[in-house]
Amino acid sequence: MNVRLVKEYRFEAAHRLPMVPAGHKCERLHGHSFKIEIAVSGPVDEKTGWFIDYGDLDEIWAPLYEALDHRYLNEVPGLENPTSEILAKWLWDKIKPKLPSLSRLIVFETCDVRCEYEGE
Repeated sequence: MNVRLVKEYRFEAAHRLPMVPAGHKCERLHGHSFKIEIAVSGPVDEKTGWFIDYGDLDEIWAPLYEALDHRYLNEVPGLENPTSEILAKWLWDKIKPKLPSLSRLIVFETCDVRCEYEGE
């Protein structure tokens, strides 16, 4: 049996989008309550009855949370133009080497707007 498990994380951060057209509201400094969903996929172990320990995901997320929470994202290396799309790829590139079963990463910028990324 194969499953997809999803764990949700949150952080608060400010940013501005320097590449939008002049006068666009996102050109100005503003903040978001970001929600991140990390999805992993794979087989359930017949002995344990689970695919992965959610604590493993927490360990991988912890340094990313420290790098992003209550930060100005434009100052984080690699996030100089921190759109949701670029943030999703940035997170994927940090997580995937440590979590080969990563199958989808979703960045919610607001409660009704999200970016879904599944790698190249």
